[in-house]
Amino acid sequence: MSSSLTSPIVSSSLNNAARLTTAVRRTAVAGTSSTVSDVNPTTDLPLREIPGSYGIPFFSPIKDRLEYFYAAGGREAYFKSRADKYQSTVFRANMPPGPFIASNPKVIVLLDAKSFPILFDLRHTQLKNLLFYMLQSSSTRVIPKFEETYTELFEALEVDLAKNGKAAFNDVAEQAAFRFLGRAYFDANPEETKLGKEAPKLITLWVLFNLGPQVSIGLPWFLEEPLLHTFQLPAFLIKSSYQKLYDYFISVATPIFEYGATLGIPTDEAAHNILFAVCFNTFGGIKIQFPNTLKWLAPAGKDLHLKLAEEIRGVIKTVGGGTLTLAAIEQMPLLKSVVYEALRIDPPVPLQYAKAKQDLTVESHEARFNVKKGEMLFGFQPFATKDPKIFDRPEEFIPDRFVGDGEALLKYVAWSNGPETEDPTVANKQCAGKNFVVLITRLFLIEFFRRYDSFEAEAVASGLGATITLTSLTKASF
Repeated sequence: MSSSLTSPIVSSSLNNAARLTTAVRRTAVAGTSSTVSDVNPTTDLPLREIPGSYGIPFFSPIKDRLEYFYAAGGREAYFKSRADKYQSTVFRANMPPGPFIASNPKVIVLLDAKSFPILFDLRHTQLKNLLFYMLQSSSTRVIPKFEETYTELFEALEVDLAKNGKAAFNDVAEQAAFRFLGRAYFDANPEETKLGKEAPKLITLWVLFNLGPQVSIGLPWFLEEPLLHTFQLPAFLIKSSYQKLYDYFISVATPIFEYGATLGIPTDEAAHNILFAVCFNTFGGIKIQFPNTLKWLAPAGKDLHLKLAEEIRGVIKTVGGGTLTLAAIEQMPLLKSVVYEALRIDPPVPLQYAKAKQDLTVESHEARFNVKKGEMLFGFQPFATKDPKIFDRPEEFIPDRFVGDGEALLKYVAWSNGPETEDPTVANKQCAGKNFVVLITRLFLIEFFRRYDSFEAEAVASGLGATITLTSLTKASF
């Protein structure tokens, strides 16, 4: 069965599949509501012309792209400087890649928690049902397969640390991530199939091919610009990589294809969607989220590490009788808060787009803005989830931010294309795998702090998450 190179990238069905990674969302905004957040629309806010300018065609988008990727402070500074200049969290700007990949880089930028939710999109019901089925059918395997796989990971890291005095986390963690997903979703270890250990490398190539115009991988600008940001890379470069992944899913996902057939989804379309959901979304999410979580936990220090270890081990003993259960996980408020805080401060999907299907009004905290049909809206989520009008000390990682009364703030944690307080359904806009991502991030920290009292690590920023080097692992003492 042949595969299509374009369908995983641009087909409407796959663009409507659950997205859990840094993939750019290009969606459509319907209706006239200015916001779908819990912040009530305030009609007495002043109506303001959207500030900002797109500059000189062709030349200004290139200039802005260079500033976005290579100026001091990077993309955060790019947005902050304009918000400060216009005294507004809603403004007009050019977004990369621009010429020659994107003919129209003009967007309306949304940077606050009130305007951002208008970007949330709806999903294709049948395809979302297929993903729900895949998640539901794997539910009994998730915890035991996670424990098995990440025990293997930690043992490998300990050997590396003992031998070299440090241990590179990312590469072995990515192997573990795909091994876990194969075991959990399909009850099969991918490393025992024809695919072997190639999956992380193949997925990374595919992701870079598609996200290259939107990211910097740390090369000098005079190399990176022509290589990634100026021309679309030819599809033949990843044809064989994608085909290997496609063939793997065809070989292991038969029960899901059979269920998809009952929904009227052809096997070929189901295979592309499953590949996208598992590789681009879930694997991509783990690839970014686990290292990012360690990045924030490492400098938080031993006191926090011990509190997490005490909570995790104590609850497993008293609630689970020594066995990890979903009920036990729900009794770990500090752990849950740490995961939510990591998702808030470093959301795995930072860039989000939507096109206005009709004239509408967008509200920020200070003003209303009219948007014309056909205009492109863009949100940079790290600004919305660090909105100082919502979060105290928004730039700080506060582990217990969402404990107790802090749970009320979860409605502003929107990494999953909707409020954290809502669950995904076929009728709403949230990613199908939202609860799965939260669960496996909790499981990662649970397994980590069951095994270790504390750790030390070095973190280096990269185009897709952080690169982590473990320099110390203190084994459990109680």
